[in-house]
Amino acid sequence: MSDGITFGSQEVKIIDRSSISLTGINKIVSFDDEEFLMESNMGNIRLLGEALELLKLDTNEGNVKIKGKINSFTYLEGKLKSKEESMLTKLFK
Repeated sequence: MSDGITFGSQEVKIIDRSSISLTGINKIVSFDDEEFLMESNMGNIRLLGEALELLKLDTNEGNVKIKGKINSFTYLEGKLKSKEESMLTKLFK
């Protein structure tokens, strides 16, 4: 069964809701101080929080570290769209 997603290993480490470290990240689709949308080898990820800041991005290894108040970490189904894409889509419907 293949749905176009390549699976691999992934590690998610959240410390005191104030920082998160992830491995297996293929791409950061969009981010701001309240939301990060990322593609990983285990599926698409949406991270919500407050005062979020990208501390480390290693594109060769797929490692990401983010600090700020973490409110939600969710794996999503389907294709990711950035906030800008979503707003443009709504405007032109």
